[in-house]
Amino acid sequence: MPEPTNPSFDLAHLGHVEMLTDRFDESLDFFTRVYGLKLSGQDENSAYLRAWDDYEYHSLKLTRSDRTGVGHIGYRAASPEALDRRVKAIEASGYKTHGWVEGDQGHGRAFRFEDPFGHVFEIYYDTVWYEAQDEAERAALKNTASAFTGAPPRRLDHLNLLAEDVAEFRRFMETCLGSRVTEMIQLNNGRIGGCWFTVNNKTYDLACTEEHGGGAGRLHHVTYATDQREDILRAADIFLQNGVHIETGPHKHAVQGTFFLYVWEPAGNRVELANAGARLILAPDWQPVIWTETDRKKGQAWGLKTIETFHTHGTPPVQKKG
Repeated sequence: MPEPTNPSFDLAHLGHVEMLTDRFDESLDFFTRVYGLKLSGQDENSAYLRAWDDYEYHSLKLTRSDRTGVGHIGYRAASPEALDRRVKAIEASGYKTHGWVEGDQGHGRAFRFEDPFGHVFEIYYDTVWYEAQDEAERAALKNTASAFTGAPPRRLDHLNLLAEDVAEFRRFMETCLGSRVTEMIQLNNGRIGGCWFTVNNKTYDLACTEEHGGGAGRLHHVTYATDQREDILRAADIFLQNGVHIETGPHKHAVQGTFFLYVWEPAGNRVELANAGARLILAPDWQPVIWTETDRKKGQAWGLKTIETFHTHGTPPVQKKG
């Protein structure tokens, strides 16, 4: 019988992503007015945003910067004891650590560390639960975090990072976060082209694909989930109406089977809306689904060929040598 592959469950879920923007006002307008996130609070450098059913104060920290990309990725631990166990594992791993940092408007102290490719992670336990700021935001149903309007996303779903060596990134995720791989791409040259990771029973909360642009520590995209595919079709019209660059979709991925739509926010960061249906990984001995290079050359689930920019565009952009 196969050995169990389920993770440590020391981490509860992906909590938030810090996205950097060099066009702060335009990016904030996009995420609130067009994309449909809600503003929980703001300080001198950052806006704290959440989807209507994210229970925490924020799931996206939008930060003013002179560049684009990802500032850090935050995971919430399952308990204070689980946080301590993970910190000890990270300190013993040999990967770069930044140590403990104070929290922000959305959570308490966090332990920061870094993958071999320049992406900064943090894990925390103490968090701020969202509270409705006025009656219009208060949900009629007590098991829903807040009211919703229009066609906004429901919750933070996942992000995709770029790395020069996906196999090494996999070791980092398994060692430091206790993640497991649910699906992966195996290239003809022996390299891993991509891995999809989870720390719980979601099909994935983080993906890593191979860096083709020569950059370091880059972001491919951040994704929020919708309730149904129709939400994504309506969002496509909203993006079109507001002059947002639609990169590819709506369509269905072969890997993970999510129905997707990719756009670029005003600073150039790629964001996605996705609907995964009812997929969960419940099997404790789940074995990674392996996609070959031949499989991937067939395109997406219904035959749409992957657009070239999907392989080359990441943030921050790579500076071309003159």
